[in-house]
Amino acid sequence: MTFDVSEGGPSDGDPVLLLHGFPQDSREFDLILPRLHEAGLRTYALDQRGYSPGARPTAVTAYRMSEVTDDAVAVLDALGIESAHVVGHDWGAQVGWQLAVHHPHRVRTLTAISVPHPRALLLALRVRPSQQARLAYFGLFRSRVAEKLLSARHSLALRLMLRPIGMRAEQYVAAMREPGRLTAALNWYRAFTSEQVAGLGVVTVPTTYVWSDQDGVVGLTAALRTRDWVRGDYQMVAMRGISHWVPEQAPRELADAVLARIGV
Repeated sequence: MTFDVSEGGPSDGDPVLLLHGFPQDSREFDLILPRLHEAGLRTYALDQRGYSPGARPTAVTAYRMSEVTDDAVAVLDALGIESAHVVGHDWGAQVGWQLAVHHPHRVRTLTAISVPHPRALLLALRVRPSQQARLAYFGLFRSRVAEKLLSARHSLALRLMLRPIGMRAEQYVAAMREPGRLTAALNWYRAFTSEQVAGLGVVTVPTTYVWSDQDGVVGLTAALRTRDWVRGDYQMVAMRGISHWVPEQAPRELADAVLARIGV
């Protein structure tokens, strides 16, 4: 498969791998990149499996966590990067947690945005009915009618979902009209099972978890219990008045958190 990667910043800067979520792509980090480049960092923003046109398999099983995590490792290999600072949002954060646990020698630091350590989220799902309600959309996204519902009325549902980021939403809505892209993106949900993360261990690399209090996906319990699963240097950054779409709603604050974690 061929992955699209947007590179930027000084060619000799410390590498930063940026991993996006649904329904966005690597452009969701555009607003924080200037700060990272000014700090001397070399960035690699990856369009992940299903989003890169040359990496869009049709089988649902091709989107399991093991597969998409291996993609990130393979991209680092192809770029000749032994280890990188990893910044991930939403599904990208999920991949980041997997990388930090299974490939810690490839991860210098981790900044996970919105999605907490999977074991913390599983705990919250057991003890907090409100967390179960927050993730009820998973069932819809896994359904056979998800594509039809999300693309109906000129992708109204996607536009409403991304309303906090204003007109930036239009670039993602337009991209989802590419043949097979929406189905591939939804296959991340269809391929996911709790068993894939139930045994995920502790993170030993330096880690920052960024949570926002208006996030409709992740509640406070899962955010706070993430600390239980990080043995490396850890910080939780809580943002007030910000929704799930942190990189585009609070780029300055997020860039500050990323740079503080990297230490530049």
